[in-house]
Amino acid sequence: MSLKAFHVVFVAASVLLMAFLSAWSYQNYRESGSSTDLAGSVGAFVAIMALAFYGRYFLRKLKNISYL
Repeated sequence: MSLKAFHVVFVAASVLLMAFLSAWSYQNYRESGSSTDLAGSVGAFVAIMALAFYGRYFLRKLKNISYL
């Protein structure tokens, strides 16, 4: 597996994990009203945006390299 393919898989898995964490933290915030849970949810959402920008940057940087 090439570095490019590894990054695509790893970034996609990280985005899915952050989406789950954000939803879970938000659900906890709705149940308890804890500002820590709200901060966790917002932080995970910010991480999703950062990972999406990183993935896009990485794919553009290595557009001429194959996935093999």
